[in-house]
Amino acid sequence: MKKLLIAGAMLALSAGAFAQDVDKMIKQEDVGRIIKTLSADDMQGRATFTPGIEKAAQFIESEYKQIGLQSMEGNSGYRQNFTMIKTAPVKAEVSINGVPVAAENIGIRGDQSFNWNKLEDAEIVKVTPDKDLRKEYMNAIRGGKNLLVLIDPKFSGMFKRVRGSTAGGSVAFKGGETKKTALVFVLGTFDDVKSFTVNYEVSSKELPLFNVAGIIPGKTKPNEYVVFSGHYDHLGIIAPVKGDSIANGADDDASGTTAVISLARYYKKLNNNARTLVFVAFTAEEIGEFGSQYFAKTVDPDKVVAMFNIEMIGKASKFGENSAFITGFERSDFGPILQKNLEGTAFKFYPDPYPAEDLFYRSDNASLAKVGVPAHTISTDQIDIDKLYHTVGDEFSTLDVNNITSTIRAIALSSRTIVAGTDTPKRVAKLER
Repeated sequence: MKKLLIAGAMLALSAGAFAQDVDKMIKQEDVGRIIKTLSADDMQGRATFTPGIEKAAQFIESEYKQIGLQSMEGNSGYRQNFTMIKTAPVKAEVSINGVPVAAENIGIRGDQSFNWNKLEDAEIVKVTPDKDLRKEYMNAIRGGKNLLVLIDPKFSGMFKRVRGSTAGGSVAFKGGETKKTALVFVLGTFDDVKSFTVNYEVSSKELPLFNVAGIIPGKTKPNEYVVFSGHYDHLGIIAPVKGDSIANGADDDASGTTAVISLARYYKKLNNNARTLVFVAFTAEEIGEFGSQYFAKTVDPDKVVAMFNIEMIGKASKFGENSAFITGFERSDFGPILQKNLEGTAFKFYPDPYPAEDLFYRSDNASLAKVGVPAHTISTDQIDIDKLYHTVGDEFSTLDVNNITSTIRAIALSSRTIVAGTDTPKRVAKLER
């Protein structure tokens, strides 16, 4: 018992010493400076394919250069460049039983132009008042079929979001597989559909995208990788509220990108990492996680031992201060390893308290988790009551910079044995398609 008490005391002293070091090396004023810059109005909300995201990328590159990160193999600089094909609708016409549907009651998801003029062209799905529209919407997206989805007027408020998600057209990798199926969402009451026609035309163009990635090569295990990530894109300019139309994305996800930059500076100062550390700011998370999907193609997943994806850490979690949650906590021992490294501190990681939201597959960690990497997202967002999520109200002034800083410090402390090569999280089950 005496030996156990001594060991426990030594562990607490060790954790305390590490905590003192991390407090000195990850400074709150620097955290505030980075997130304030990324979420400023002159970034115009960092929407994909806009000047704002280019400006954000240049800022992240300047931080990486100042820190002294190296570029990833195959890149001449910090950018991972790739090309997308963006399609935009130029015509969307729907008639049911010979009666044209008003444009504001139509939403179409399709990668190419198409015409439907007979019942066999698409399966009809009716979302009646007793059904769950969100669930029906997700089932339709995952179904892989041509569907005409008729949505009861009860869901008119939610339908605006459905229509909004389709208004910008679609995005796909250049040279990638184009979806040949389409989804047509129509708001209205239709008792007996005897006929329908859909005329949908799109225009297409090639557009550049880029992740911003840098590395610190491992000292003794350079072929094993630990990834720290967040996404730097957001929604850009949206419908104005009280004269404000810039969705600044301070919490989502300037806070996570700030963590990535801060952790890069911390580990570069320590300069004692056994494994190679990759720090990547992903693009296009908001429109389909395309940045992380591309990144996943550039690395050997068997060499990635862990991924710390950081998303929305701007305010205290539902568990209070000095806490965060980990998505997919039960899928590997990633969480217990992190918590073990925090013994002797006040900070605690919890399992994801929002299982119904399916958060494990709704952020950039999913791109690597799907192929077996213990890739998890760390967050503090109270998503069930967060009224600023995806609004113009997500601004720097609403954030708790102290909470952001304490969470970044906790990630630094909790990751140290994985970075040092002494702990290796168990692999997660690959996603079955």
